[in-house]
Amino acid sequence: MKEKINWEEFSKEAAEHIRQGKPLTGEGGIFSPLIKQVLEAALEGELDSHLNDTRGSSGNRRNGRTPKKLKSSIGNIEVFTPRDRNGSFEPVTVEKRQTVLPGDLDEKIMGLYGLGMSYKDIQTHLSEMYGLSISDGVINSITDRVIPAIREWQCRPLERLYAIVWMDAIHFKIREDGKVITKAVYSVLGVNMQGQKEVLGLYLGHNESATFWLQVLNDLNQRGVEDILIASIDNLNGFAEAIENIFPKSEVQLCVIHQIRNSMKYIPWKNYREFMKDLKKVYQAGTLELAEYYLDELDQKWGEKYPVVIKSWRSNWTRLSNYFKYPEQIRRLIYTTNTVEGYHRMVRKVTKSKGAFTSDNAMLKLVYLATLNFQKRWVNNLRDWPMIINQLFTFFDERIKTSDTVH
Repeated sequence: MKEKINWEEFSKEAAEHIRQGKPLTGEGGIFSPLIKQVLEAALEGELDSHLNDTRGSSGNRRNGRTPKKLKSSIGNIEVFTPRDRNGSFEPVTVEKRQTVLPGDLDEKIMGLYGLGMSYKDIQTHLSEMYGLSISDGVINSITDRVIPAIREWQCRPLERLYAIVWMDAIHFKIREDGKVITKAVYSVLGVNMQGQKEVLGLYLGHNESATFWLQVLNDLNQRGVEDILIASIDNLNGFAEAIENIFPKSEVQLCVIHQIRNSMKYIPWKNYREFMKDLKKVYQAGTLELAEYYLDELDQKWGEKYPVVIKSWRSNWTRLSNYFKYPEQIRRLIYTTNTVEGYHRMVRKVTKSKGAFTSDNAMLKLVYLATLNFQKRWVNNLRDWPMIINQLFTFFDERIKTSDTVH
């Protein structure tokens, strides 16, 4: 028989719980028996309806009740599911093999996982907050539900034109065939013509290479990207050529900070400070002409001692020096890949507790969920965007006008 809920009595009991400082949820919480009553009432109603439909033809009738324990965000709940003699009753409110209540529990577990919490941390949190006991298998099955969303997100259509795109790779340790290997996640972070920043794609590969970047760029193109005004990248061999192959109009800016780091590897400590002082004059110059003057001075002073360093600056100079033509607001955005590296630093904070991921999917799940959390912070346009877009119009007027992304 259906148990009727006495709402007046429940309200008084809930008020007394609050006055006594007792929990509203979890073990001993006032809401647990309420949810139990609601669920059992719904199940009894379902069985009544089922019996009305089947009794006339088969003589079907009630056949007792079966206890079932359910996990929910307000604690463990035991409900009694009614049965019918024919065994034809298929409840919808709580399905026969269901052990977790629908609602926000999945989202809660997904959110905790996306913050970088380990399975053990999630289990401890749910136990302390809601009196829940959740196994590794349940958490894994819940977080696995995001995998189709990842696939859909990876294939989503993109805009035709992006103002600036930063590209870089971040590396993770992943267990594969009994071994721990290092894999690269290729990250593409872009700013559209409305000044909104977003991760355009995450691609899993082995060691970073220009060949794989070419596949990434092809995928961006197939997903709708026709043009990139400025691409900021590190100086990986062949990377710039890969971009220019797929997006021939794009202006490639090599990361000056990467170039400096690579250069200083070849400078002994005794000359480190003096060389760095002379090098700063080059990349901090106000104009291209002044930068080239200081580069000549650097060559004259240090070229014989460190020919490899000077040769690298000379050979990469065309793409290293592109930022000099732009005003300060654009220079700050493109002369380094720090924007995408900042995104990687946020990812590292979430993944730092993971020694090695158990699989590719385990890694992608966490990086994807973390990325969704980060993108909530990027709802506002880039700082100074009205000024920046006007400056971009000065340099890329025709290419922006032919795009339907700016109105």
